[in-house]
Amino acid sequence: MQSGISASQELHDAFNNLVSSPTQRGLIVTIKNEQLVPAKVIQSSSSDFFEDVKTLEPLIKDNEAAYIILRRYQNAPDSFVAVTYVPDSANVRSKMLFASTRLTMVRELGTERFRETLFATTKVELMADGWRKHDKSSELKVPLTEEEQNLQGIKEAEAEASQGTTARSSHVSFGRLTLPISGSALQALKDLPSGGDNLVQLKLKLEGAEVSIELADTSLTDADGLATAISENEPRYSFFRYSNENDSQERSLIVFIYTCPPSSKVKERMVYASSRAFAVGVASQEAGIEVAKKLEASSPAEIAASTIYDEFHPKQEQKQAFSRPKRPGKR
Repeated sequence: MQSGISASQELHDAFNNLVSSPTQRGLIVTIKNEQLVPAKVIQSSSSDFFEDVKTLEPLIKDNEAAYIILRRYQNAPDSFVAVTYVPDSANVRSKMLFASTRLTMVRELGTERFRETLFATTKVELMADGWRKHDKSSELKVPLTEEEQNLQGIKEAEAEASQGTTARSSHVSFGRLTLPISGSALQALKDLPSGGDNLVQLKLKLEGAEVSIELADTSLTDADGLATAISENEPRYSFFRYSNENDSQERSLIVFIYTCPPSSKVKERMVYASSRAFAVGVASQEAGIEVAKKLEASSPAEIAASTIYDEFHPKQEQKQAFSRPKRPGKR
């Protein structure tokens, strides 16, 4: 979903000033008159990140969405984190607007500047203890030397070989944005082109500000059975191996189906809508899957065999031949 909102020149100037000014910790950004604009500058009173985030509490409100840009990693090219703060008590229109514009802000300010993008729904998540919990769950590490990176790579390869695929997780990266995917989900995608099951359903695991891709289910169904096979209660990223039997030669093609029931929570709708490119990306980059078609529906009931068939066989408009009018006086 795209909102059509763009970053104002005022925001570009404020962000450039933040980048070059060590006395500033961050910016609070809002949406005004169809533009992203700076609302407040967060001053730095300490070199300690956890001390500075204490000043956030009076600057953000319990019922208003906002973007928060914070300098997290000193002296690094990607030193910033972008937080989408959407409290539960904010109005629905505001929630959807901020969700649909989140990636626009990061892209226009420069994805290379941001190491992380996070979601938060409460002030507590943005205080020192909330950041420590985030760090613990994501196991953030200090930058390693090239030698340390090589050694770490060897150790990880040995661990993966000993634990097997189900114990592993992978990170797919688009620019500086990443999403971890579980080993079982990745293996199911790899098995899809030739495996017994022809439907792989993925879900997002949402824990505070953390988002990861997990395996929801695998099954064997025909195109008409998708309506009952795909969850009708929760959003899903589904990959379906479709047998195109109407061509002279039968082919198996992969169809990506994004479903998001109206009953889904606002945060779920927000995160699933803005992360679906990652799901397609992981299928391509990590599992070697080429997605032939992408479908989107509110309910799995909207997906039928005819829906998919029409995607691959669009109806051709029959053009009527131009008939030259008869010359007057002739029969």
